[in-house]
Amino acid sequence: MPYVNIKITREGNVTAQQKKQLIEGATQLLHDVLGKNTKTTVVTIDEVDTDNWGIGGVPVTEIRKQQSK
Repeated sequence: MPYVNIKITREGNVTAQQKKQLIEGATQLLHDVLGKNTKTTVVTIDEVDTDNWGIGGVPVTEIRKQQSK
């Protein structure tokens, strides 16, 4: 049973439709590439606050502030 965990930052407005597309796409990709059964593939999406996600030692919140200047 394949398990896919998609992690994205909680910013912007990710819609239920977009999440559905991500789940369908990841499921189909595992089927197409590895022949995995779509009925047993589990996909979860975690939205993480930008204060809890860092890149290069810097929280994404700070990175976004710098990018908006």
